[in-house]
Amino acid sequence: MDKLLISGGERLSGEIRISGAKNSALPILAATLLSDAPVMVSNIPHLHDVTTMFELLGCLGVTVIMNEKMKVEIDSTTLKNHTAPYDLVKRMRASILVLGPMLAKYGRARVSFPGGCAIGSRPIDLHLSGLKHMGASIEINGGYIDARVFGRLQGANIKMRTVSVGATENLMMAASLAEGRTVIENAACEPEVADLAKFINILGGRISGIGTSKIIIDGVESLCGGSYTIMPDRIETATYLAAAVATRGKITLKDTDPNILEEVLRNFREAGAKINTGADWIELDMENKQPKSVSFKTSPYPGLPTDMQAQLTAVNAVSKGTATIIETIFENRLVQINELNRMGAIINVDGNIATVRGVDCLKAAPVMASDLRASASLIIAGLVAEGNTVVDRIYHIDRGYERIEEKLQQLGAKIRRIAQ
Repeated sequence: MDKLLISGGERLSGEIRISGAKNSALPILAATLLSDAPVMVSNIPHLHDVTTMFELLGCLGVTVIMNEKMKVEIDSTTLKNHTAPYDLVKRMRASILVLGPMLAKYGRARVSFPGGCAIGSRPIDLHLSGLKHMGASIEINGGYIDARVFGRLQGANIKMRTVSVGATENLMMAASLAEGRTVIENAACEPEVADLAKFINILGGRISGIGTSKIIIDGVESLCGGSYTIMPDRIETATYLAAAVATRGKITLKDTDPNILEEVLRNFREAGAKINTGADWIELDMENKQPKSVSFKTSPYPGLPTDMQAQLTAVNAVSKGTATIIETIFENRLVQINELNRMGAIINVDGNIATVRGVDCLKAAPVMASDLRASASLIIAGLVAEGNTVVDRIYHIDRGYERIEEKLQQLGAKIRRIAQ
């Protein structure tokens, strides 16, 4: 099992390119199941989760052809199997996203209950109840979701009791081929949800209210082929910015979108960063100054994303002052704090609230990642720690960051992958 060895103390400096968004690519790849013709998708990030989705599509009989530039042609007309098996689904929670499109297109789907990061309970009842509202028959048998519909799914008014990105995406995909109009209220507003809606519309879908909490889908009888480019990854962008803030560095990120990072950029400015932006680039400069502590609370978009909580906690650990962090999305997402404290951070946790008293420097230690974003926080901590930090279980990081050690090396970090 690979590990990362980080020699801390280097200020990040330089320029890198941001990859396509993982959290956009996965639902869009699932949505290709809706099409009656081949679909071309560009700017796909080279990640383990994306590879798992390709394997899952292949298991269903879908034809996937990829070139060296990560441009992928997907032909779902070759699908011959309607079961998403446990051995694939357990590796990635986003596998549940094939449920809605497969049910809408083929009238049946059998999908194992999902796996993924251990960051708390993420029930899929919103997915299932929404599909039932649209006329699906759903049974749970031996750890599998067996879903059927006779004829087409029917449009429905669905009011989500809580905001759920995955449920919004699954139901939006299913509704795109349903008969009549579906209205999803209290829908997730995340840019990745909007990216999925734009993709479906490119194929001939009729989705309006994109980017709002009320999404209207007028179902069509079929969707055609088309080409689409995945949006840039806002979490990857924010993670590298966080690393630059923590190391008091100066970096430029290309092929990104500052317009979907307003709350994150506000947080970094409050920490003392000088930030300039253009249409597709962000420049951040800490002017070699220690950051200032910034208190925050995670919330659905356009608030501060839960996927950045761990990285910002690591930044606060080496900032001036004391910060209060409130995690409102996942109950176990403060789990990385024990590892940060092993490196000399001073963080106290009470339920879903963490109090971080900043220190001037962390000390290297062997640490172990527990989930994807916790991995990123430990890497940031290692970049500022005195000595050599070893981060174990980095298969988590490979699920969501493309060539992270290579990109950090381009920014001057002393980091390398080592085999056990």
